[in-house]
Amino acid sequence: MNRKAKLVVVGAGSGGITAVAQLLRKRPSLKGNILLIDPAEQHYYQPLWTLVGAGDVKKETTARPMASLIPEGADWLQESVQTFEPDQNRLVTGAGTVIEYDYLIVAGGIQLNWSAVPGLRETIGKNGVCSNYSFDTVSSTWEAIRNFKGGVALFTMPSTPIKCGGAPQKIMYLAEEYFEKHGVRNQSSVQFMTALPNMFAVPRYEKTLNEVVRRKRIETHFKTELVEIDGPNRVATFENLDTKERFTQKFDMIHVTPPMGPMDFLKNSPISDDSGWVDVDKKTLQHDRFKNVFALGDCSNLPTSKTGAAIRKQAPVVVENLILIMEHNEQDKAEYDGYTSCPLVTGYNSLIMAEFDYEKHPAESFPIDQSKERLSMFIVKKHFLPVLYWDGMLKGLM
Repeated sequence: MNRKAKLVVVGAGSGGITAVAQLLRKRPSLKGNILLIDPAEQHYYQPLWTLVGAGDVKKETTARPMASLIPEGADWLQESVQTFEPDQNRLVTGAGTVIEYDYLIVAGGIQLNWSAVPGLRETIGKNGVCSNYSFDTVSSTWEAIRNFKGGVALFTMPSTPIKCGGAPQKIMYLAEEYFEKHGVRNQSSVQFMTALPNMFAVPRYEKTLNEVVRRKRIETHFKTELVEIDGPNRVATFENLDTKERFTQKFDMIHVTPPMGPMDFLKNSPISDDSGWVDVDKKTLQHDRFKNVFALGDCSNLPTSKTGAAIRKQAPVVVENLILIMEHNEQDKAEYDGYTSCPLVTGYNSLIMAEFDYEKHPAESFPIDQSKERLSMFIVKKHFLPVLYWDGMLKGLM
Protein backbone atom coordinates (compact mmCIF):
# COMPACT_ATOMS: atom_id res chain seq x y z
CA MET A 1 0.00 0.00 0.00
CA ASN A 2 1.31 3.46 -0.90
CA ARG A 3 0.35 6.85 0.46
CA LYS A 4 1.43 10.39 -0.27
CA ALA A 5 1.17 13.60 1.72
CA LYS A 6 2.62 17.05 1.29
CA LEU A 7 3.85 16.93 4.90
CA VAL A 8 4.54 13.79 6.89
CA VAL A 9 5.15 14.05 10.64
CA VAL A 10 6.71 11.11 12.45
CA GLY A 11 5.59 11.04 16.08
CA ALA A 12 2.39 12.34 17.66
CA GLY A 13 3.94 13.28 20.95
CA SER A 14 4.44 16.81 22.24
CA GLY A 15 6.58 17.91 19.30
CA GLY A 16 4.60 16.37 16.46
CA ILE A 17 1.15 17.49 17.57
CA THR A 18 2.29 20.99 18.58
CA ALA A 19 4.03 21.60 15.26
CA VAL A 20 1.07 20.33 13.23
CA ALA A 21 -1.45 22.36 15.24
CA GLN A 22 0.59 25.54 14.81
CA LEU A 23 1.13 24.90 11.12
CA LEU A 24 -2.60 24.39 10.48
CA ARG A 25 -3.39 27.64 12.26
CA LYS A 26 -0.88 29.55 10.15
CA ARG A 27 -1.63 27.77 6.87
CA PRO A 28 -5.20 26.38 6.86
CA SER A 29 -4.69 25.48 3.19
CA LEU A 30 -2.64 22.50 4.38
CA LYS A 31 -5.73 20.76 5.75
CA GLY A 32 -5.96 17.29 4.28
CA ASN A 33 -2.29 17.38 3.25
CA ILE A 34 -0.66 16.44 6.56
CA LEU A 35 -0.12 12.88 7.76
CA LEU A 36 0.82 12.13 11.38
CA ILE A 37 2.34 8.69 11.97
CA ASP A 38 2.31 7.16 15.45
CA PRO A 39 1.26 3.70 16.69
CA ALA A 40 0.34 4.80 20.23
CA GLU A 41 -3.21 4.54 21.59
CA GLN A 42 -2.58 6.97 24.44
CA HIS A 43 -0.83 10.32 24.79
CA TYR A 44 0.77 11.15 28.14
CA TYR A 45 1.61 14.37 29.95
CA GLN A 46 4.80 12.98 31.42
CA PRO A 47 5.98 15.95 33.55
CA LEU A 48 3.32 15.09 36.15
CA TRP A 49 4.71 11.58 36.67
CA THR A 50 7.05 12.98 39.33
CA LEU A 51 4.02 13.93 41.40
CA VAL A 52 2.22 10.69 40.53
CA GLY A 53 5.17 8.74 41.89
CA ALA A 54 5.00 10.80 45.09
CA GLY A 55 1.28 10.14 45.58
CA ASP A 56 0.31 13.75 44.90
CA VAL A 57 -1.48 13.28 41.55
CA LYS A 58 -3.60 10.46 40.09
CA LYS A 59 -1.86 8.92 37.10
CA GLU A 60 -5.11 8.67 35.12
CA THR A 61 -5.11 12.47 34.79
CA THR A 62 -1.88 12.29 32.76
CA ALA A 63 -3.32 10.19 29.90
CA ARG A 64 -5.71 10.97 27.07
CA PRO A 65 -6.68 8.98 23.96
CA MET A 66 -4.42 9.86 21.06
CA ALA A 67 -7.41 10.06 18.72
CA SER A 68 -8.80 12.98 20.74
CA LEU A 69 -5.63 15.05 20.24
CA ILE A 70 -4.89 14.74 16.52
CA PRO A 71 -5.39 18.26 15.12
CA GLU A 72 -8.39 18.71 12.87
CA GLY A 73 -7.16 18.81 9.30
CA ALA A 74 -4.44 16.20 9.80
CA ASP A 75 -4.74 12.48 9.10
CA TRP A 76 -3.40 9.90 11.54
CA LEU A 77 -1.76 6.64 10.49
CA GLN A 78 -1.52 4.31 13.48
CA GLU A 79 1.61 2.47 12.38
CA SER A 80 5.28 2.56 13.35
CA VAL A 81 8.03 3.80 11.04
CA GLN A 82 10.68 1.27 10.08
CA THR A 83 13.01 2.92 7.55
CA PHE A 84 13.67 6.32 5.99
CA GLU A 85 14.58 6.86 2.34
CA PRO A 86 15.20 10.62 2.24
CA ASP A 87 16.85 10.55 -1.19
CA GLN A 88 13.49 9.36 -2.56
CA ASN A 89 11.44 11.52 -0.15
CA ARG A 90 9.74 8.51 1.33
CA LEU A 91 9.62 6.22 4.34
CA VAL A 92 8.34 2.72 5.04
CA THR A 93 6.31 1.60 8.05
CA GLY A 94 6.51 -1.69 9.90
CA ALA A 95 3.28 -2.71 8.19
CA GLY A 96 4.92 -2.20 4.80
CA THR A 97 3.16 1.05 3.91
CA VAL A 98 5.31 3.20 1.65
CA ILE A 99 4.71 6.89 2.28
CA GLU A 100 5.93 9.64 -0.02
CA TYR A 101 6.26 13.22 1.16
CA ASP A 102 7.32 16.65 0.03
CA TYR A 103 8.36 17.68 3.52
CA LEU A 104 9.13 15.69 6.67
CA ILE A 105 9.14 16.54 10.38
CA VAL A 106 10.62 13.95 12.72
CA ALA A 107 9.47 14.10 16.34
CA GLY A 108 10.00 10.47 17.30
CA GLY A 109 10.90 10.85 20.96
CA ILE A 110 13.45 8.87 22.96
CA GLN A 111 13.68 5.20 23.86
CA LEU A 112 13.85 3.74 27.37
CA ASN A 113 16.45 0.97 27.38
CA TRP A 114 15.43 -1.10 30.40
CA SER A 115 17.45 -4.08 29.20
CA ALA A 116 20.69 -2.06 29.23
CA VAL A 117 20.90 -2.76 32.98
CA PRO A 118 20.99 -6.54 33.54
CA GLY A 119 18.23 -7.62 35.91
CA LEU A 120 16.24 -4.38 35.72
CA ARG A 121 13.48 -5.45 33.35
CA GLU A 122 12.84 -8.58 35.40
CA THR A 123 12.47 -6.76 38.71
CA ILE A 124 10.98 -3.36 37.87
CA GLY A 125 7.79 -2.83 39.84
CA LYS A 126 8.67 -5.30 42.61
CA ASN A 127 11.36 -5.98 45.22
CA GLY A 128 11.43 -2.28 46.06
CA VAL A 129 12.54 -1.41 42.50
CA CYS A 130 10.54 1.39 40.91
CA SER A 131 10.65 4.09 38.26
CA ASN A 132 8.66 7.19 37.33
CA TYR A 133 9.74 6.91 33.72
CA SER A 134 6.76 5.04 32.29
CA PHE A 135 3.00 5.07 32.77
CA ASP A 136 3.14 1.34 33.54
CA THR A 137 5.77 1.64 36.30
CA VAL A 138 5.04 5.01 37.93
CA SER A 139 2.55 3.54 40.41
CA SER A 140 5.32 1.29 41.73
CA THR A 141 7.19 4.38 42.93
CA TRP A 142 4.34 5.48 45.17
CA GLU A 143 4.02 1.91 46.44
CA ALA A 144 7.71 1.80 47.31
CA ILE A 145 7.70 5.21 49.00
CA ARG A 146 4.59 4.73 51.15
CA ASN A 147 5.62 1.20 52.17
CA PHE A 148 9.18 2.20 53.05
CA LYS A 149 9.86 1.52 56.74
CA GLY A 150 13.44 2.69 56.88
CA GLY A 151 16.76 1.47 55.53
CA VAL A 152 18.56 2.40 52.33
CA ALA A 153 16.74 4.33 49.57
CA LEU A 154 18.72 4.77 46.36
CA PHE A 155 17.96 7.07 43.43
CA THR A 156 19.90 6.64 40.18
CA MET A 157 20.76 8.70 37.14
CA PRO A 158 22.48 7.21 34.06
CA SER A 159 25.23 8.67 31.88
CA THR A 160 23.06 8.66 28.75
CA PRO A 161 20.92 11.59 27.62
CA ILE A 162 17.51 11.33 29.28
CA LYS A 163 14.22 13.15 29.10
CA CYS A 164 13.81 15.70 31.87
CA GLY A 165 17.28 15.66 33.35
CA GLY A 166 16.06 16.85 36.74
CA ALA A 167 13.46 14.12 37.27
CA PRO A 168 15.81 11.55 38.87
CA GLN A 169 16.48 13.89 41.78
CA LYS A 170 13.00 15.43 42.03
CA ILE A 171 11.42 12.18 43.19
CA MET A 172 14.25 11.78 45.70
CA TYR A 173 13.41 15.08 47.38
CA LEU A 174 9.73 14.18 47.56
CA ALA A 175 10.48 10.74 48.97
CA GLU A 176 12.80 12.21 51.61
CA GLU A 177 10.09 14.64 52.71
CA TYR A 178 7.54 11.82 52.87
CA PHE A 179 9.92 9.74 54.99
CA GLU A 180 10.41 12.72 57.33
CA LYS A 181 6.67 13.32 57.72
CA HIS A 182 6.00 9.66 58.45
CA GLY A 183 8.70 9.14 61.04
CA VAL A 184 11.10 6.87 59.16
CA ARG A 185 13.71 9.39 58.01
CA ASN A 186 16.03 9.04 61.01
CA GLN A 187 16.41 5.31 60.40
CA SER A 188 16.99 5.84 56.68
CA SER A 189 19.87 6.55 54.34
CA VAL A 190 18.88 8.45 51.19
CA GLN A 191 21.53 8.31 48.47
CA PHE A 192 21.78 9.84 45.01
CA MET A 193 23.81 7.67 42.64
CA THR A 194 24.41 9.86 39.62
CA ALA A 195 26.66 9.36 36.61
CA LEU A 196 27.02 13.13 36.32
CA PRO A 197 29.84 15.12 37.99
CA ASN A 198 27.48 17.53 39.75
CA MET A 199 23.87 18.08 40.82
CA PHE A 200 22.98 20.31 37.86
CA ALA A 201 24.76 21.72 34.82
CA VAL A 202 23.75 25.35 35.43
CA PRO A 203 25.69 26.90 38.36
CA ARG A 204 22.88 29.30 39.32
CA TYR A 205 20.54 26.42 40.12
CA GLU A 206 23.17 23.93 41.23
CA LYS A 207 24.08 26.17 44.15
CA THR A 208 20.53 25.93 45.51
CA LEU A 209 20.32 22.18 44.86
CA ASN A 210 23.54 21.63 46.81
CA GLU A 211 21.89 23.42 49.72
CA VAL A 212 18.79 21.25 49.37
CA VAL A 213 20.92 18.09 49.46
CA ARG A 214 22.73 19.27 52.59
CA ARG A 215 19.50 20.24 54.32
CA LYS A 216 17.88 16.92 53.54
CA ARG A 217 21.00 14.94 54.57
CA ILE A 218 21.20 13.18 51.22
CA GLU A 219 24.41 11.30 50.42
CA THR A 220 25.66 12.01 46.90
CA HIS A 221 27.80 9.71 44.74
CA PHE A 222 28.94 11.45 41.56
CA LYS A 223 30.19 9.71 38.38
CA THR A 224 28.52 6.57 39.68
CA GLU A 225 26.37 4.50 37.32
CA LEU A 226 24.00 1.60 37.93
CA VAL A 227 25.23 -1.37 35.87
CA GLU A 228 23.31 -4.34 37.30
CA ILE A 229 20.51 -5.07 39.72
CA ASP A 230 19.54 -8.17 41.68
CA GLY A 231 15.95 -7.53 42.67
CA PRO A 232 15.20 -10.65 44.76
CA ASN A 233 18.30 -10.07 46.91
CA ARG A 234 17.94 -6.27 46.79
CA VAL A 235 21.50 -5.63 45.68
CA ALA A 236 22.55 -3.02 43.12
CA THR A 237 25.92 -2.95 41.36
CA PHE A 238 27.47 0.39 40.46
CA GLU A 239 30.52 1.46 38.51
CA ASN A 240 32.70 4.44 39.23
CA LEU A 241 33.04 6.10 35.82
CA ASP A 242 36.51 7.46 36.61
CA THR A 243 38.19 4.36 38.04
CA LYS A 244 35.92 1.75 36.36
CA GLU A 245 35.80 -0.02 39.71
CA ARG A 246 32.52 -1.73 40.63
CA PHE A 247 30.86 -2.02 44.01
CA THR A 248 27.59 -3.34 45.38
CA GLN A 249 25.02 -1.65 47.58
CA LYS A 250 22.14 -3.26 49.42
CA PHE A 251 18.86 -1.36 49.21
CA ASP A 252 15.38 -1.39 50.65
CA MET A 253 14.04 0.69 47.76
CA ILE A 254 15.64 1.98 44.57
CA HIS A 255 14.21 4.42 42.06
CA VAL A 256 15.84 3.70 38.71
CA THR A 257 16.12 6.09 35.80
CA PRO A 258 16.76 3.71 32.90
CA PRO A 259 19.43 4.43 30.29
CA MET A 260 17.92 6.04 27.22
CA GLY A 261 18.88 6.50 23.60
CA PRO A 262 17.62 7.00 20.05
CA MET A 263 14.60 5.04 18.88
CA ASP A 264 15.51 1.81 17.09
CA PHE A 265 14.04 3.04 13.81
CA LEU A 266 16.38 6.05 13.87
CA LYS A 267 19.59 4.17 14.62
CA ASN A 268 21.69 3.80 11.47
CA SER A 269 19.13 5.88 9.59
CA PRO A 270 20.33 8.15 6.75
CA ILE A 271 18.75 11.11 8.55
CA SER A 272 20.61 10.46 11.83
CA ASP A 273 24.11 11.23 13.04
CA ASP A 274 26.62 8.61 14.15
CA SER A 275 24.97 8.43 17.58
CA GLY A 276 21.50 7.80 16.18
CA TRP A 277 19.94 11.22 16.81
CA VAL A 278 18.33 13.11 13.92
CA ASP A 279 20.99 15.44 12.53
CA VAL A 280 19.73 19.02 12.41
CA ASP A 281 21.12 22.52 12.62
CA LYS A 282 20.92 23.57 16.26
CA LYS A 283 19.47 26.97 15.40
CA THR A 284 17.13 26.41 12.44
CA LEU A 285 16.22 22.75 13.27
CA GLN A 286 16.56 21.99 9.56
CA HIS A 287 18.38 18.83 8.54
CA ASP A 288 22.01 19.38 7.63
CA ARG A 289 21.78 17.33 4.40
CA PHE A 290 18.12 16.96 3.48
CA LYS A 291 16.70 20.47 3.35
CA ASN A 292 13.04 19.34 3.32
CA VAL A 293 13.51 17.52 6.63
CA PHE A 294 13.19 19.02 10.11
CA ALA A 295 13.30 17.53 13.60
CA LEU A 296 12.45 18.65 17.11
CA GLY A 297 12.20 17.25 20.58
CA ASP A 298 13.95 14.30 22.17
CA CYS A 299 14.87 12.52 18.91
CA SER A 300 17.03 15.41 17.67
CA ASN A 301 20.73 15.93 18.29
CA LEU A 302 20.16 19.42 19.67
CA PRO A 303 22.64 20.02 22.53
CA THR A 304 20.05 20.97 25.12
CA SER A 305 18.01 19.22 27.80
CA LYS A 306 15.22 17.04 26.45
CA THR A 307 12.08 18.59 27.92
CA GLY A 308 8.57 19.57 26.90
CA ALA A 309 9.46 23.19 27.58
CA ALA A 310 12.23 22.96 24.99
CA ILE A 311 9.72 21.62 22.48
CA ARG A 312 7.43 24.58 23.17
CA LYS A 313 10.21 26.88 21.90
CA GLN A 314 11.38 24.57 19.12
CA ALA A 315 8.00 24.03 17.46
CA PRO A 316 7.49 27.66 16.30
CA VAL A 317 10.99 27.64 14.78
CA VAL A 318 10.25 24.46 12.82
CA VAL A 319 6.90 25.85 11.66
CA GLU A 320 8.29 29.22 10.57
CA ASN A 321 11.21 27.71 8.70
CA LEU A 322 9.09 25.02 7.07
CA ILE A 323 6.70 27.66 5.78
CA LEU A 324 9.66 29.64 4.38
CA ILE A 325 10.84 26.60 2.44
CA MET A 326 7.33 25.77 1.22
CA GLU A 327 7.05 29.31 -0.07
CA HIS A 328 10.55 29.21 -1.59
CA ASN A 329 11.88 31.85 0.76
CA GLU A 330 15.24 31.11 2.36
CA GLN A 331 15.57 34.51 4.00
CA ASP A 332 15.14 35.51 7.64
CA LYS A 333 15.05 32.02 9.10
CA ALA A 334 13.80 31.68 12.66
CA GLU A 335 16.37 30.54 15.20
CA TYR A 336 16.18 28.49 18.39
CA ASP A 337 18.52 29.59 21.18
CA GLY A 338 18.54 26.32 23.09
CA TYR A 339 15.93 27.39 25.62
CA THR A 340 14.77 24.68 27.96
CA SER A 341 13.15 24.56 31.35
CA CYS A 342 13.38 22.12 34.22
CA PRO A 343 10.91 22.66 37.07
CA LEU A 344 13.00 21.18 39.90
CA VAL A 345 10.59 19.96 42.56
CA THR A 346 12.33 20.01 45.95
CA GLY A 347 9.32 19.11 48.12
CA TYR A 348 5.54 18.80 48.16
CA ASN A 349 5.24 22.61 48.20
CA SER A 350 8.52 23.87 46.79
CA LEU A 351 10.15 24.14 43.39
CA ILE A 352 13.08 25.80 41.61
CA MET A 353 12.03 26.92 38.13
CA ALA A 354 15.24 26.47 36.15
CA GLU A 355 15.19 28.05 32.68
CA PHE A 356 18.30 28.39 30.54
CA ASP A 357 19.71 28.35 26.99
CA TYR A 358 22.46 26.61 25.03
CA GLU A 359 25.12 28.57 26.86
CA LYS A 360 23.70 27.56 30.25
CA HIS A 361 22.72 31.19 30.81
CA PRO A 362 19.48 31.69 32.80
CA ALA A 363 16.51 32.59 30.57
CA GLU A 364 13.90 33.14 33.23
CA SER A 365 10.26 34.02 32.53
CA PHE A 366 9.12 35.42 35.88
CA PRO A 367 10.14 38.72 37.57
CA ILE A 368 11.56 36.87 40.58
CA ASP A 369 14.72 35.01 41.51
CA GLN A 370 13.86 31.59 40.11
CA SER A 371 16.91 29.96 41.69
CA LYS A 372 15.07 30.02 45.02
CA GLU A 373 12.64 27.33 46.20
CA ARG A 374 9.10 28.67 45.93
CA LEU A 375 5.56 27.50 46.61
CA SER A 376 4.31 29.70 43.76
CA MET A 377 6.46 27.85 41.21
CA PHE A 378 5.24 24.49 42.57
CA ILE A 379 1.66 25.64 41.98
CA VAL A 380 2.61 26.66 38.43
CA LYS A 381 3.99 23.18 37.74
CA LYS A 382 1.16 21.21 39.32
CA HIS A 383 -1.86 23.25 38.24
CA PHE A 384 -0.95 25.71 35.49
CA LEU A 385 1.48 23.89 33.21
CA PRO A 386 -0.83 20.89 32.53
CA VAL A 387 -3.57 23.28 31.34
CA LEU A 388 -1.01 25.14 29.25
CA TYR A 389 -0.04 21.82 27.68
CA TRP A 390 -3.44 20.28 26.91
CA ASP A 391 -5.28 23.49 26.00
CA GLY A 392 -2.41 25.61 24.70
CA MET A 393 0.54 23.75 23.21
CA LEU A 394 -1.33 20.81 21.70
CA LYS A 395 -3.87 23.16 20.12
CA GLY A 396 -1.20 25.29 18.49
CA LEU A 397 -1.97 28.36 20.57
CA MET A 398 1.61 28.76 21.83
